[in-house]
Amino acid sequence: MKTIESDVIIIGGGLTGLMLAYLLNKKKTAITIVEARGELGGRILTKYEHENAPLEMGATWLGKQHAQLMDLLSELELGVFDQELGNKAFYEPISTSPPQLVTLPHNSDPSFRIRGGSFALIKGLATRLEESRMYKNQPVKTITQEEGFLALTSDDYLFKAPLVVSTLPPYLLTQTIKINPALPDAFVKIAAQTHTWMGESIKVGLTYEKPFWRSENSSGTIVSNVGPIPEMYDHSNYEDSFYALKGFLNGVYFSLTKAQRLQLIITQLRKYFGDQVKNYRSYEELIWRNEPFTYKPYQSHVLPHQNNGNPIYRQPYLNGKLFIAGSETSANFPGYMEGAVQSAQYIYQQLEGWLK
Repeated sequence: MKTIESDVIIIGGGLTGLMLAYLLNKKKTAITIVEARGELGGRILTKYEHENAPLEMGATWLGKQHAQLMDLLSELELGVFDQELGNKAFYEPISTSPPQLVTLPHNSDPSFRIRGGSFALIKGLATRLEESRMYKNQPVKTITQEEGFLALTSDDYLFKAPLVVSTLPPYLLTQTIKINPALPDAFVKIAAQTHTWMGESIKVGLTYEKPFWRSENSSGTIVSNVGPIPEMYDHSNYEDSFYALKGFLNGVYFSLTKAQRLQLIITQLRKYFGDQVKNYRSYEELIWRNEPFTYKPYQSHVLPHQNNGNPIYRQPYLNGKLFIAGSETSANFPGYMEGAVQSAQYIYQQLEGWLK
């Protein structure tokens, strides 16, 4: 087993991990990123297909209040554009009434999307880092406290560093990595009751030749209490040259086949748009609870955002050598891309004193 030594080891190559590496790299710190998947990005995952609109299967939207993320996008020279809502929406309050086309009020607080897809942010950070220090397809198995450093093992490597930062969802960390000495019982208990952002989500998207939903007396914005799609939006690209609809599928349908889920979606969309919805160019979906490097089933019921930002995540462990980061741990905007960025900034500030 080959040994890799570093100043700081970052577990996870998602937005938090790459943002932290980007900040540390400016200080010429020797960084190692250990990523379980074969690709970077974590819960930012954009499906790109030739001559189709990019489809966001993970993190998608940001707002004006997400100031640190906005600053980062500007620094990386990445633009944003308004989420298209239109002035109307299909609304289904109950199953016994037909869908209504309602007028939307003026939106003074628009949502934005990243030009070129959310993965452009991941690519923008990754290209500013040393690729040779990124170890993919290496799920961390163990973290062990040694004299003066922490030792991490994967299938192929032994990693050593005086400082380690986990950016995994807290519950995933406790369920998938054997840590010695064990983390405090209070931490493990809170982690077990911490919601994993995106964990139960099913994202679905359909690309089309033309945006037929933009015709008069129609809309690409759908809000339904009936489902199986509770929300769907126009997901065309920034250039408005490729067209798509994208939304959420109720998480209870995770056990169906892809074909069965698609049939449910087409059946619902036919109510609004007629048979033209069948003429899709491509269909993409991602069932996040089936992603073992994102989600583990909870031991008891956990509410959305439960324990996100809990103060227990803002202190180091293993004699001050293991730091806990990630969107779920952020004091501000936990569970959003802004939370991931702010978490990285917070940990960077904590590490500065150690690295002087």
